[in-house]
Amino acid sequence: MIPKLFGSNPAHCSGPSHGAEVHGEVHDISYYLKCMVGGVFACGLTHTAVVPIDIVKCRLQADPTKLKGMGDAYRALNANGKSWMTLGWLPTFIGYSFQGMAKYGFYEVFKDLYGGVAESFLGPEKAYSLRTLLYALSSASAEFFADILLCPFEAVKVRIQTSPEGAFPTTFGPAWSKISANEGFKGFYKGITPLWCRQIPYTIMKFVVFERTVEFIFKNILHATRDDYGKKFNLGITFLSGYIAGVICALVSHPADTLFTAYNKKQTQGAFMEEIKKIYHEMPAGGLWKGLAPRIVMIGTLTGFQWWLYDTWKTWWGLKPTGSTGPKK
Repeated sequence: MIPKLFGSNPAHCSGPSHGAEVHGEVHDISYYLKCMVGGVFACGLTHTAVVPIDIVKCRLQADPTKLKGMGDAYRALNANGKSWMTLGWLPTFIGYSFQGMAKYGFYEVFKDLYGGVAESFLGPEKAYSLRTLLYALSSASAEFFADILLCPFEAVKVRIQTSPEGAFPTTFGPAWSKISANEGFKGFYKGITPLWCRQIPYTIMKFVVFERTVEFIFKNILHATRDDYGKKFNLGITFLSGYIAGVICALVSHPADTLFTAYNKKQTQGAFMEEIKKIYHEMPAGGLWKGLAPRIVMIGTLTGFQWWLYDTWKTWWGLKPTGSTGPKK
């Protein structure tokens, strides 16, 4: 169940530093900090590992009229050797580590907070019946702040990965300095609106589908809870549920991702919506869906491993893996 931020058990509720007991687990500051660190590993490591796939995807989105598919993008990139495969790895690692910290850590905070409010006004059973809405609100709130941390690093990454050879620095420090010198603060945050449009629906699906898939597997297929199985089996279910969530995430958020890539690629002059409309009208038929195949592979695998790393970290600390709990009695 989505619990209260501060529970009613006196042994665990003398103040915020003590937290609440949730299904035998204390959710206090230490718990949330552990979840934040788990998010760093989950997002920072996985996004960095799939940088080559991300580059192919970004090139397809940035040049939809020149590149017809993954093969074209790969051959164009590979023409001058293999050095392209690590382009943008450092801003990717830094940016998505910050994003993961906020995405997972704040999700746990907001899930407890919103769940506590719902229980206070509606009672445990009614609050549990609204769990999908509460998962969505919690993940959206977390992603809003996570994207503020991610945006400047994502702007640098996209520019490095999509600029023609020789037109833009290919390492993090010089690339950051060039954007700062030419465009200032706006250059790092001009893409925040399309980033929110891409990431918030993505994250809502990532967390809602994951939570409900775990619940469906244990309730309707296994007729059990996570507590009835061991660590390895639970982590296998985590990966499977995360992969399913990732595929759906890729489908839902891909058009916004394509627009974000094209928008960040160039120095824009006009208002945001004017530039977006211009980019859209310049795209060939089906341009919004360019790069979908590699993105499905990338996001499905990425999301599966993110949830696996996150729950592995949690269980290493003796915490419960995410999902599949019932209403408080």
